[in-house]
Amino acid sequence: MHPSPLTASATPLRVAQWSTGTIGARALRALVDHPELVLAGVYSHTAAKQGRDAAELCGSPAPTGVRATGDIGEILRGTPDCVLYMPQSCDIDEVCRILAAGVNIVTTAGVFHHPGSMDPTVRARVEAACTTGGTSIHSTGSSPGFITEAVPLVLASIQRRLDVLTIQEYADLSQRNSPAILFDVMGFGGPPGDFAQVRLDHLRNSFGPSLRLLADGIGLPLDEVTATGEIATAARTFDIAAGTIPQGTVAAQRITISGIHKGRTVLRFQPIWHCGAQAETDWEIRPTGWHIGVEGDAPLEIDMVFPFPLDQMAEHSPAYTANRAVNAVRYVCAASPGIRTVLDLPPITATLG
Repeated sequence: MHPSPLTASATPLRVAQWSTGTIGARALRALVDHPELVLAGVYSHTAAKQGRDAAELCGSPAPTGVRATGDIGEILRGTPDCVLYMPQSCDIDEVCRILAAGVNIVTTAGVFHHPGSMDPTVRARVEAACTTGGTSIHSTGSSPGFITEAVPLVLASIQRRLDVLTIQEYADLSQRNSPAILFDVMGFGGPPGDFAQVRLDHLRNSFGPSLRLLADGIGLPLDEVTATGEIATAARTFDIAAGTIPQGTVAAQRITISGIHKGRTVLRFQPIWHCGAQAETDWEIRPTGWHIGVEGDAPLEIDMVFPFPLDQMAEHSPAYTANRAVNAVRYVCAASPGIRTVLDLPPITATLG
């Protein structure tokens, strides 16, 4: 058994931040301000960010003396205990080099949520790098992660008979001024039609591993994960921050990712993306947040709503993913080598101060 992360060492952990996009910049600010972590380096793929002080990249008022680099060797020479790995896409070569060099990784990349469903070749490479470096790697975040693993495991713990657990994730996009994403990628304001299979496959691959991990944790391993999609159209023409949604065009979408155990759906993740309550549908359209329904011999209904206006979403929402990753650092550094999941680690809690 690995030592408790609360008592393993009184020495502050040295942590490097890898990438400083929306989530990475929030994680970097948390590292700079953290009482038990020391910023050991910043990696950026962007030439314009390289050479700049970490404080400039995360809005911290005081210079840190740590400047961003595009050289992985420089990061490793800084001897971090852990890297917060948050690029747009996961590079397995980078990951293996970091791990084999003796540096643990906490990442928001979803590749490592469920080792058993990883590509076997990739899993073998990563585990070999962990063995070489005596290190561990852990995927986390808000969704998938917090809402698809940590919270459901707690709610399922009071069931003796779990029939089905449904996680609904609501996102009101009416104040998001991103026309290219909403109209061109997601199809809002366009003619109704079938969901593109490539989108369904992407979502199944994004959330399926986390559902499989949850199923393993509650003793109902999944035989299959499926994904289906539905749309709802606008009852009338209306405007959102990104543009106009004409009457009769797509105004809401619901995707259902189902975990099947012995022919029965036991887990369900259901993102519901909408442009406000203007869609012609009998779906329940809720504010941005999560709703979890547990059907069993101890049924539960749980609402978790973001308590701020939609126009403050960009200010607050990155913390929901970045903070959990930062809080996981001490647990991952104390873990035994390998790909570590929420089933391997103690419950991740905050460090105040």
